[in-house]
Amino acid sequence: MRVLVVEDEARVRSFIKRGLIEAGMAVDTAGDGDQALAEGLGFDYDAIVLDLTLPGLDGLEVLRQLRARGCAVPVLILTARDSVDDRVRGLDRGADDYLVKPFAFPELLARLRALVRRGTPLAEVIEIGDLRIELASRRVERGGQPIELTAKEFALLEYLARHAGEVVTRTMISEHVWDINFDTLSNVIDVYIRYLRRKIDDPFPEKLIRTRRGVGYVLESGP
Repeated sequence: MRVLVVEDEARVRSFIKRGLIEAGMAVDTAGDGDQALAEGLGFDYDAIVLDLTLPGLDGLEVLRQLRARGCAVPVLILTARDSVDDRVRGLDRGADDYLVKPFAFPELLARLRALVRRGTPLAEVIEIGDLRIELASRRVERGGQPIELTAKEFALLEYLARHAGEVVTRTMISEHVWDINFDTLSNVIDVYIRYLRRKIDDPFPEKLIRTRRGVGYVLESGP
């Protein structure tokens, strides 16, 4: 899951970014409205956290232009503006949710996950063969045996599982599991696929993570 955090206050921006990364998300940030609009239109995000008070374009104008240009990514407004009129304006401009500062980080995280689920409804548990992934608790089991994954390994497995049976390319993986600084020429994705295979596949007779040479990877069970 890749998120854009738009916040002009560096301390708050850093706090949100750190928390989302610890939750296994890939995070890009923007400190002003012009950068937010450019990144929102230039990259494929799963959600955007948007402050309203920004240098350059304000948050409402960023939101208006994103929607006018066909960007349908879920947007969570995060702002100190707490009047009913402010909430109405934000939602009318195309926001999907509205959270007022100060906020509890677990609530921000829960709202983001809810927005993404709303856009692509999925059960909280994904099962592929004897592999079981509990998204909320981030528990993974195969054949009843618990499997410990790092935050990035879980993020990669979650993305593959959300597209189970579909071939996902390295570009798709990099856009949703890594951030804007990812070096597309590196072999990091292949390395993490190997990490996952050692834990998910190697101890078991059926291999679930399969390579489609020249295309990408697919997570599936069966022949």
